[in-house]
Amino acid sequence: MQPDPVRIAEIGAWIASGLGFGMWLWMLFKERDPIRRVRLSDCGVVLVFSAILTRVAADGRPLGAFDWALLILSPLFIGAALWRLARTQGMGR
Repeated sequence: MQPDPVRIAEIGAWIASGLGFGMWLWMLFKERDPIRRVRLSDCGVVLVFSAILTRVAADGRPLGAFDWALLILSPLFIGAALWRLARTQGMGR
């Protein structure tokens, strides 16, 4: 039996969401270094919003207004987080 690619994408998206939220929780409650806090937050943003994009794309149903808003805003948040991650590279050691 062949694995269903849509199901694999959905499972991967939920795993990425869990990791992203875990990074946010770690950043909020455990991390004390400000640069590491920003980097954890940015990594969480990238994981969560990319997982949202994957779930919206793999869903297969017609898109509503909320889905379109996520499709437009998610790449902006991902790009901003990646830009900030690149700017803080090598800091906070």
